[in-house]
Parts: sequence; C-alpha cells; structure tokens
Amino acid sequence: MNYRLLSRMLGIICFLFAITMLFSLPWAHPSLGWRKELDFRPTNFEWSGFWGLLGSSLLSAIVGGIFWFYGRGAAGELFRKEAMATVGLSWMLATVLGALPFLLSGTMRDADTPVSVADALFESQSGFSTTGATILTDLEDPELVPHCILFWRSSTHFLGGLGIVVLLVAILGQGAAGKAMAKAEITGPNKDSAYSRMQKTAGVFATIYVLLNIVLALIYFLSGMTIFDALCHAFGTLATGGFSTYNASLGKFDSPWIEYLTVVFMVLAGTNFALLLLVAMGKVDRLFKDIEWQIYIAIISLVTLIVIVFGQYSSDFENLLAAFRYGLFQVVSIITTTGYGTHDFDRWNNFGRGVLIVLMFVGGCAGSTGGGMKVIRHVLLAKILRLELELSYRPRVVRPLRIGGQTLDDVNLRKQILVYFGLVGAVFACSWLVLITVEPDSQWTQVVNTSEGNQLDHKLLDCASAIAATLHNIGPGLGVVGPTANYAGFAPWSKLLFVFLMMLGRLEMFSVLVLFLPAFWRRS
Repeated sequence: MNYRLLSRMLGIICFLFAITMLFSLPWAHPSLGWRKELDFRPTNFEWSGFWGLLGSSLLSAIVGGIFWFYGRGAAGELFRKEAMATVGLSWMLATVLGALPFLLSGTMRDADTPVSVADALFESQSGFSTTGATILTDLEDPELVPHCILFWRSSTHFLGGLGIVVLLVAILGQGAAGKAMAKAEITGPNKDSAYSRMQKTAGVFATIYVLLNIVLALIYFLSGMTIFDALCHAFGTLATGGFSTYNASLGKFDSPWIEYLTVVFMVLAGTNFALLLLVAMGKVDRLFKDIEWQIYIAIISLVTLIVIVFGQYSSDFENLLAAFRYGLFQVVSIITTTGYGTHDFDRWNNFGRGVLIVLMFVGGCAGSTGGGMKVIRHVLLAKILRLELELSYRPRVVRPLRIGGQTLDDVNLRKQILVYFGLVGAVFACSWLVLITVEPDSQWTQVVNTSEGNQLDHKLLDCASAIAATLHNIGPGLGVVGPTANYAGFAPWSKLLFVFLMMLGRLEMFSVLVLFLPAFWRRS
C-alpha cells in the first residue's frame, strides 16, 4: 500500500469539499428567495448557517492540507488496492466533513433537541449515499434548519449521485489512476463494458448528469417552484436521493404535472448513463434493445399495475386516476431508490406494501445514480440459477452464460454474483439482529382495541424495513420509518449502524469491507 500517494489523493478530496461548501453560503441571504411566503428582511440573514458552513469549509481545507503535506512528493502508480482505499476512505471522510455544517450551524433536530454527532453523521451519509433518510423533523422552520444548510444538505445528493471520486476524476483527470478510482466507485457488475462505451472518461458521466440537473431545475422553476426549491429537488431527483425542502416532500406541491415530470427524470436517473449517451448520439434503438432496461421498464409497469389493482380493491385510493398517479410515482420512487413521497404508502394494503419492500431489493440499472442491487444482477442470478438447475439433471451439458446475445465470463461472473447476493443476505440478517437487540421495545408497541386488551409489536417488521431502506439507499420504509416519519427516534448506535449500511449500499460493499481486512493494508 502506497500510503503517501493515498494521503495525497485524500487531501485533494478534502479540498474539493472545502470548495463545494462555499456554494451554499449565498443561500444564507433571504433575497435569493428561499420561500415565496417569506418577505425580504435584512435581519433574516442566517448567520448561524453562514458561519457554520464557512467554518466547516475552513476545517475541511485544514484536514486536506495535513493529508497533502504528508503525501507531498509521493511517487509510484496508484494500483487497484490504492484505488479501492481512496474510494472507501474518501466516503468516510465525506461523512465526517459533510456532518460539520449541521453541527457548527446549530441545526436543531426538533424544537427542543440540537443535532447530535450521530444525527449529523447520519444526515451527511444519507445525503452523499443518496439514501434520503432524515432525522430532521421540521424542514420548513429556518430557526431550526437554516436554508443554506438545507441547500448544503441537497448538495450532498448532487456530489454523491455522480460519485465523489468520479467528480474528482472528471475535473482533474488523474490518467490511469483516475480510471482505476472511478471504476471502483461506479455501481454495477458491467462497469468495464460501460466504461469502454463511454470512451473511458468520467467527464461523460459528469456532463450528462449536470445537463440533466440543469434541465430539470429549469422545468421545476417554470412549473412554479422557487429557484431554491427547483435546484434542491433537481439534485434529489437526478441523484435518486429524495431530500426535499418540505416536510411533505413533493406532496407539498400537490401537482400532477410536477409528479409525472419527476417520474420521467427518476426513470432516466435509474437508467445506465452509457445508454443515455448512446441515445444522445442518436442511437435510440440501443436503449430499447438493452435487456436490463427492458426488464427495468417491465418491472415498473407490472408492479404499478399490481399496486393499482390491489389498491382499488382495498380502497387505498379515491379513484382510478389517483391510483395511477400515486401508484406509479411510489413504484418508480422505490425502484430507483429516490424515496420521494406523495402518498402515505404505509397505509396501503399489505400486498401493496409487501411489493414495495421487494422492490427495495431490486434497484435501478447498473451505471446509473440509482442504488439497490441493480436489475442486471437479478437478471444474471436468474440465468445462473436456471443453468445450475439444468446441471443437476444434465451434469455433462456445457451451456454458456449469455445475456443480450453475448457470452459472458461464466466462472468469474457466477462467483461475483453469488458472492454479492450472499454478502447482501448476510449483512441484512446480521444488521437486523443487531438492531432489534439494541433498540428499546417501547416505540414499536401499539395498543390494539380488543376485548382482551392485547398489544401488537411491529418491531421486527419495522427494523427489517429500516435495514432494507438504508442498505439499499431507499430512505423511507414502513412503520416508524414510513413516508410520514423519520429516523430521529433511533438510538445513537443504531444511527451509526445505518451510516455504515448506507455507505455499504452506495459503494456495493467491496470498497468498504476490504478496509477492515488487515491483509489489505500490507505493503506487499
């Protein structure tokens, strides 16, 4: 392990954070139009948020300077181990540095409780990992959460959606080292092919991503949002994050046009950016021929139909039009791991809620900003299981693993897919057992009005929902973490567990888990 080279890269990333924090400073001034209902008064200038962000930027620069000083003059090439270490440690640094503005600004979790260290780390990682889960209970009171801090909160979505290291590579290049780091951070099992189609440059990802954000923010603004709200919600949509500037999320606007528009851009954000590049180049047919995108759209269509049918049968919606509007939005929001809410799906029928829980384990396409396990992995798993079943009764048959007419590296890919699904299952089970052990029972016990006076305990289901929602970067789950609730009630240790899970989900585990292996840090 080349520690000096690693330290220099981390220093550059710290400087990047120091600079990006400064872009949130102007939003401390009310003349930029936080809310239409707020009048401009000079006394409304948010000094606490301004000094909190400025101090956080300065501290980030100091930390970056320390890393840079140690890594000055570093020689050698950044190999795979250094690239993975840079990605994993940069996301840990992001969590800590991104939490500073919440702490130094005096942001309040609610009217009586200031944000704790665990709260700030949770909110920071939730933003960078594009999970969108929150511990803040009132986003609309500037006395509790300054608007410049709200903008920084949404900015973490913008940075994390593209990828912290991918953004660095897009700006500074870094040659072969940059390619190695970007490949360690891009999600999905087909990274190499995506990269070759994208001319081996992170700048293409960045260009598409930034342009989509600009277009969506402009349309939001023309649809009646303030500039502040338009930018924040564009960041949350294209990063598939879900942070909003309102307690009711996008439901605050109660606009079918805004909701359908958001659905379109969430679908785009959950699509492989390599395919979006091909569409921009006029090769639209490549999009419709892609097997992963076909199944991605098929899942959205089928699950939406199921939600509508069972929702109408169970009277979850007022009418068929409302069922389509809210059903489609929530299905797309969950499968793309955006997590926006326009309807309380925790009140839907059991089958409808169960389908949404299953969607949490699917996710968007590889090479997209969407989290989750990725559609392509489920396609590959289904094909692998079919081949294994055939081998059980035809052991001498040799049948290659194919997808989209291409023959894949059978042995390596089978191992990677099976190991990944095994890791997800193991992490989910262990985290769930830890959570139900450390969390008190009181907040999950609800009194049921029966003649016997029994009580119903939802702890097991709600904790499982919270684990799935954070591990797969969804945000809202069921029960105490439903679309109208948040994660504020969890114990500090539980929030730190969620921080770890969100990071695992965003980086697909390997770049984080290897950091805990002693052999990984040896110089050989």
